Amino acid sequence: MSSLQRLKIFKSGAKGPGKVITIPESYEKLVAITSEYFKCTIEVISLVDGSIVSSIDLLRDNDTIYVSDQPFLEEKNVPQVEIKSPVCAAAVSKRNWITLNVGGKCFATTRSTLMKYPESMLSNMFSNEDNWENTVDRDGNFLIDRSPQYFEPLLNYLRNGVLIMNKGVNPKGVLEEAKFFGLKQVIEELDTTVKMNEKEESCVTRSEFMRLLMTTSSQDQLRCQGVNLSGADLSYLDLRSINFKHADLSNANLTGASMDKCQFFLTDLSNAVLDDATLDGVQMKRANLEGASLRNCKFETQSSSHTTVTSNLEGANLKGAILEGSQMSHVNLRLAILKNANMQNCVLRDAVLAGADMENCNLTGADLQGANLRGANVVGTIFLDIVAPLHMVHLM
Repeated sequence: MSSLQRLKIFKSGAKGPGKVITIPESYEKLVAITSEYFKCTIEVISLVDGSIVSSIDLLRDNDTIYVSDQPFLEEKNVPQVEIKSPVCAAAVSKRNWITLNVGGKCFATTRSTLMKYPESMLSNMFSNEDNWENTVDRDGNFLIDRSPQYFEPLLNYLRNGVLIMNKGVNPKGVLEEAKFFGLKQVIEELDTTVKMNEKEESCVTRSEFMRLLMTTSSQDQLRCQGVNLSGADLSYLDLRSINFKHADLSNANLTGASMDKCQFFLTDLSNAVLDDATLDGVQMKRANLEGASLRNCKFETQSSSHTTVTSNLEGANLKGAILEGSQMSHVNLRLAILKNANMQNCVLRDAVLAGADMENCNLTGADLQGANLRGANVVGTIFLDIVAPLHMVHLM
């Protein structure tokens, strides 16, 4: 055999350089050469394709061989693993029943379900097969890189039109998923839920507020500025002189509470209940009291030898509020919004209503003696059975 015929030798499974040798005269010599070079006893010699070499005559010039110090073990009864070829998206693009691989979890559904809302991203995804080129796995499942935990409620919504979330699923996560897929119907439903949950989490309870009151001297001004007390039950509490500026007291229950000289600048009291509350000298400038109930409240002027404090509701929003039977003498309601408000039988002696919007306000039976309504909008205002004649009211 010519000495110019060469072999390239590498050790199976090992990193590092191989060796080039001339083809020896015998198989035994080849084993000896490779064993010496790789410092181990060579048990098996094979070609690149895994074929076992048992004779030197089977080798040709420039062949590459692999040697191993491990004996060849014939596998018996070993289950064969099916190796699947990649599936082209075009092969499954026409199916109605399809499988989605969302973040590693598979969901079986129909194309028509995913296209229920034509304006959504999901509908756009599956209405055009070109959108899915090269985005299916080996099993033909469409790949979506999103959270399966938050996607599942959306898929069920598409199926039956009802949003149901299992316990422990964060609505905020489902909301963000709905925004991503453009499901406006779910967004509208969840947005309110998420906001309410966030309010509940940050809201101060009655018991927490009571502890705060009990640990504060009655001589000190308790600062509740900016605090979220939405929906809180603070009925019949002594809240005098507390600073509630910018606080959220919407839908709160303040029935019978004592709130003399409280600060409510820009406070949200919309739809709150303040029936029978005392509000002597209260400062509610630009407060939001839309839809609030203030039946039989006492807005009286506090006088002392040193100072006079007038209840101030200048620029307050009292649209649709109920103030029936309230004592409001000398109260400053300048530029207040009283549109559609119920002020029947209110005592408004010497009250300032200049520039107020009183459109369709009901003043039946009210005492307006000396009240200042200059520049007020009284279109549709009801003045039936008022105590003082209109000529005694400052209208112009």
